[in-house]
Amino acid sequence: MRHIIVMNAKGGCGKSTIATNLASYYAVRGHKVALADFDPQRSSLDWAELRPGNRPEVTALAAFEDGLRHLPRDSEYVVIDAPARSHGKELTELLRRAETVLVPVMPSDIDMRATRHFLAELLSSGKVERKQAKIGLVGNRIRENTVIFDELDLFLRKQAVPYVATLREAQNYIRAYSRGLGVFELPEYLAWPDWEQWGPLTDWLNSRASQP
Repeated sequence: MRHIIVMNAKGGCGKSTIATNLASYYAVRGHKVALADFDPQRSSLDWAELRPGNRPEVTALAAFEDGLRHLPRDSEYVVIDAPARSHGKELTELLRRAETVLVPVMPSDIDMRATRHFLAELLSSGKVERKQAKIGLVGNRIRENTVIFDELDLFLRKQAVPYVATLREAQNYIRAYSRGLGVFELPEYLAWPDWEQWGPLTDWLNSRASQP
């Protein structure tokens, strides 16, 4: 059973968007997927409630209430949507549940500063220090050919963990979320640019480099 957590202590960086699309990605490929929402804002749960019955199943868990207590034993992938402002004991407890950590970062000076502090805390955690969890950075909601994206790109390249992908700001994510879908379930003519951007991320997740 593979556990992937999407987290950043900075709120509003697109954790739920990445978590729901990642759950959709594995589900449409025939895997048994659980989506555990640890955020009381329940954005991932709301997405799951919108999901059509004729789409590959994603089992949603209100993990902010019950943790992973009701996790189906036959789950192949568990995607964890972490809450914002996770620090200290809460961060340690969340990390205990995953082998792979995705950290989305928005193109803003505030987000980069917050992420620098968050990464320092992540890297000093026992599980990461013992190399029992791998971290990957994702530039999220980016607009290419802008000064702030260039600054984000440089910032992410300088960090001590892999910078694995950039995902554009696109209406496709809003279209998909409002229907309980992922961008992988939208028509190719509409979503192919997003599929291409997800390629490096899913390649990394499916490689040994992303696992202890």
